[in-house]
Parts: sequence; structure tokens; C-alpha cells
Amino acid sequence: MNSLAVVGAVGGVGTTRTCLEFAGMLARDGRSVAVLDAAYATQGLSDHTAGQIDPDITALVVDETPLAAGLIELEPPTGRLACCPARAPFERLARAKASAAACRFEELIEEAAASFDHVLIDTPPVASNQAIAAVTSVDRIVVVTSANRPGTDGWARIHDRLDDLGCPEPVTVRTNADGNGSGERRLPSPDTTDPRRTPTAVHADTSFTAAVAVAVETVFDTALDLTVEAERDGLL
Repeated sequence: MNSLAVVGAVGGVGTTRTCLEFAGMLARDGRSVAVLDAAYATQGLSDHTAGQIDPDITALVVDETPLAAGLIELEPPTGRLACCPARAPFERLARAKASAAACRFEELIEEAAASFDHVLIDTPPVASNQAIAAVTSVDRIVVVTSANRPGTDGWARIHDRLDDLGCPEPVTVRTNADGNGSGERRLPSPDTTDPRRTPTAVHADTSFTAAVAVAVETVFDTALDLTVEAERDGLL
């Protein structure tokens, strides 16, 4: 299973965007990718999908509906990219955070891994049952943070929680940052914040998508069989 939890150190650091861009880059490389939403409270993944979301992922974990029923296909130029976002009333959100529902979330990860090359999970700061299920069920973890003090403090808290849970050592990705840091990847500011144009990695060649490509290769310890033309040498 080649699965990844993309975890926000704090809210608002671009976790959902990073998760989608990673997924888009993998799909652009001809791979099949599923993105599951564990950020039930913010439901940011739903902003990037068109059409009706029914059932959403909270319905899947509460009613034990098969994963295929909740997948929404995006249209990368190559590969496959499918998302299962959260969009639910508060009552169902509360039930979806129960421990039994978290066990079902783990089963959804396994279902996705049986059908896709990669499974990525948009994961909030680790403080809920479904977030714990996400980070303890995957092969790899990325912690998304920012260069400011709240992001740095949040990274330390998340790192301690992951250590307490016996999770694999995470890779750090800093958003809205330039250059490279020791043991981490940095993504510059994205070219657009329009959710309807995300992920840009599926079609654009810019300094941002070049940085995404480098980060994907680092995180997954793989070589992408594609060329991102925009000043990639400087990022390598």
C-alpha cells in the first residue's frame, strides 16, 4: 500500500491544497490516485469538486457504504484522480467522529489501496478519531506547516502526537516559502487560489508545480516519468 496522510500542523496552512497538488502530480505521471477527506469540520476538499456530493465520506463511515459510491472523478490529462470529500450536516459530522466510524475510515483506506496506486488523506491536526485512524493506517506522513510562529509551534505539537502514536517519521512541507530547508520541502506561493483551478499540477508548468514535483519525488521516494519545465533545476 502506497498511502500518505497529509497532516496540517495548524489550520490554514494549505493542507488540502498540498494534498490535492500532490495527487494531481501523481495523476499527471499516469498513476491512479484517491484522495480521502478526514477534515470533516472544515470540509475544504468539497470546494474543489463540482456537482452533488452524495454520499459524502461521513455517510460512508456512518452507514458503511462502499467507497466507490462516494468517489468523485476529476479529469487529469493522464492517470486517474478521484476524491471522496466531506459535506454533511452537523449531526452526521458528530456521528462520523465516533470510534466505530474511525474503524470504518481505516477500512476505506484499505478499499482505496486495493484499487488505486496511491491513497492520499487530507488530515486535520491530529486531535480526532478519524485523524488518528488516518495517521496510524498509512505508509507515510507529511506535516504541512508554514514559516510563521503558529505554524512552527503547531509542527512541534503534531510531531509529539505522531511520536506518541508510534507513527513513521514525517516529512515536513512548508507552504508559501522559498528555498530548501534541511530535511524538509518548501512550496512557494501557488499561482492561483481559485479552488476550481486546483490542482494546478495536472496541467501547469510553473515554479510552484516544479516544487510540487520535487516534493512528491522526495515524499514517495520515487522518480516521476515527466518533465516540469519551469526552472526545476534551481529547485533540485
